[in-house]
Amino acid sequence: MARGVLLLSGGLDSYTAGAMVRAQGLELFALTVRYGQVHAREIEAARRVAQALGVTRQIELQVDLAAFGGSALVGDGGIPKDRPLDDEGSIPSTYVPARNTVFLSLALAWAEVLGAETLVIGVNALDYSGYPDCRPEYLDAFARMATLATRAGVEGRPLRVAAPLRRLSKAEIIRQGLALGLDYGLTHSCYDPLPDGRPCGRCDSCRLRARGFAEAGAADPLVSASTT
Repeated sequence: MARGVLLLSGGLDSYTAGAMVRAQGLELFALTVRYGQVHAREIEAARRVAQALGVTRQIELQVDLAAFGGSALVGDGGIPKDRPLDDEGSIPSTYVPARNTVFLSLALAWAEVLGAETLVIGVNALDYSGYPDCRPEYLDAFARMATLATRAGVEGRPLRVAAPLRRLSKAEIIRQGLALGLDYGLTHSCYDPLPDGRPCGRCDSCRLRARGFAEAGAADPLVSASTT
């Protein structure tokens, strides 16, 4: 069976991406990175999601990007709330410099050891908050680099970067996941959860998630749970 390394954050995007490639017959190995994120509660969600996906192995790796700072997601400034979601060309303070490049490089290293053919990442280029390392052209460039930089690539076994959500809206992602029977109550999306763990409802991630569920015509199980 072909193998893939899934970058698993515990959010609904990585969960859905993993489920989509698993349905295509890929054996999954999950990599979850503790990078100093202020919303570290997502690590617990990643464990739940990994179990639900039936991954062969999950590794939690510590890479302290908070030592560099440069992002509200690692505690450098407050998490922005209620900002326009369709502010094209504006890169928000929640962008973590080079995060996806760091994460994909780590996944690439593990994939070589495993003999895996595929790196799986749950980014999409429509509802993505303006992060430059979520764009299709970036993913294509990383795949080219991986071919040049690895033994597998030199020997004619290039690794591919699978981003099955890359051209889907959040609503389309949710519909895909629901069709696959996913339980989004296992996930965590909020950048700034309340002390009891409930989503804040006002950060970019919460609002993109809420818009996605509304447009998909479905109820978000996290919201339902927090109001009962």
